[in-house]
Amino acid sequence: MRYRLALLLAVLPAPVAAQRLVPAARGAASITAADVQRRIGIIADDSMLGRATPSPQLDAVAAYVAGEFQRFGLKPGGDSGTYFQHYPLEVWRLDPESSTVRISGHTPGVWRSGQEVLLVEGQPPPGAVTGTAVVITGSADAGGALDSATVTGKVVFLGYGPGLNAIAPKVLALRPLALMLVAAFPDTIWAKLPGHAASMSVRNPNSENGPAVPAVFVVRTATAAALFAQGGVSPDSLRAWGDRPLAARPLTDVTLQVDVRGRVQHASAPNAIGILEGSDPALKKEYVLFSAHMDHIGTPSAGEGCTARGADSICNGADDDGSGTVAVIELARAFTSARERPKRSLVFMTVSGEERGLWGSAYFADHPTVPLVDVIADLNIDMVGRNSKDTVAVIGREHSNLGATLDSVAAVHREFNIKPVGDLWPQEGLFFRSDHYNFAKKGVPILFFTTGLHPDYHQVSDSPEKIDAEKEARFARLVFYLGLTVANTSQRPRWKPESYKQIVGGGN
Repeated sequence: MRYRLALLLAVLPAPVAAQRLVPAARGAASITAADVQRRIGIIADDSMLGRATPSPQLDAVAAYVAGEFQRFGLKPGGDSGTYFQHYPLEVWRLDPESSTVRISGHTPGVWRSGQEVLLVEGQPPPGAVTGTAVVITGSADAGGALDSATVTGKVVFLGYGPGLNAIAPKVLALRPLALMLVAAFPDTIWAKLPGHAASMSVRNPNSENGPAVPAVFVVRTATAAALFAQGGVSPDSLRAWGDRPLAARPLTDVTLQVDVRGRVQHASAPNAIGILEGSDPALKKEYVLFSAHMDHIGTPSAGEGCTARGADSICNGADDDGSGTVAVIELARAFTSARERPKRSLVFMTVSGEERGLWGSAYFADHPTVPLVDVIADLNIDMVGRNSKDTVAVIGREHSNLGATLDSVAAVHREFNIKPVGDLWPQEGLFFRSDHYNFAKKGVPILFFTTGLHPDYHQVSDSPEKIDAEKEARFARLVFYLGLTVANTSQRPRWKPESYKQIVGGGN
């Protein structure tokens, strides 16, 4: 009898319980497909030029998000009583026409940047720098080791081919002066490589990996042949020695002066943050974080990998991650529309710099505007506007009891017809590729929501009209109820001990 009574009470809640659900239902109902589509149209409009980090258009999106947070009545969660947290950047602008690589030795010569040699990645040191030259031969699979004395401070030549990804990290770890990738690039490929014209690169001085990347050039085999012969090495020997142990062979009597001209400008990029204070006197000092990145890869001139297709040169990023940004805005509106605040406080944050290396979230994790130890969960949303109508992949659900909480919420709210599933693309390494990762490393339990990659990923074709706004609205309503549950539950989410040890380190 008690089981039957309990079942009836679960199916037919008491009038008082039903009255408590009214404010929550009101909040969820405020999330509509029409609003999702309208906001996507603003954030991913051509006028935003793909929201590169940094750019005036990214600042405009951050201002829009902050304006919405203010309109909803959220407290400013940024620096100095504002909705913004800015982090510093350095913008380096290359002038290829004034840049050269000068060769000293038996056969002096000059390679002109943008013509015989192209700077394709990295930031060279300011002014002219000189170093001796070495050629890396062999295969990483065949053994052998590179001595720092043979690589550090040298101009290193490396064959561009299938083994590059295995060898390059070993070379870069020894901090060469510059890296020259050699290949027989045909004219059709050479013309498409970066470095022919003035370009821009961005460095994050707060990034662990920022300063370690040297200048990476490409040079054609025919151009390098004379220099190799001068140093006693034939370009053909790179292939002939391909199965030998890895080795660095000096180019005898060859010295290169790398003189890359440009200028460094100081800049910044924004995170936009709003806070809804909780209702419980004690629990309001803890926070549930909703995050998404508002940046994308801009246009080809931004240097983030956007490629023009015909007359279209704007990577709008409607799904990546206009969809996540809109979901965070809609969730902020839903919680303020509910008119009954959850017990814990909620932080709504859209970050920048994700596409360049999770920069904005890393900065917040290192410089939090609320105590990070009191952030009990991060619900991160990145690309949720495409693909299957009735599923969402939830990355990291196996690492804490947040996964079980989500399953319970989804079971109660079947009306949204959104089924949470696990990682459908383990080969993509998605756990490490969005902003939740910076919080997980700090010990914050996370869930990362995504509907996955598609052919328009990082293409000019990731446009607003392709967003499934109806599905995204249903998804956001589900996350609303999940956030409400996490914010009101007496116990904080708990890591699984083995996951904590693996991701965070130490004991839990």
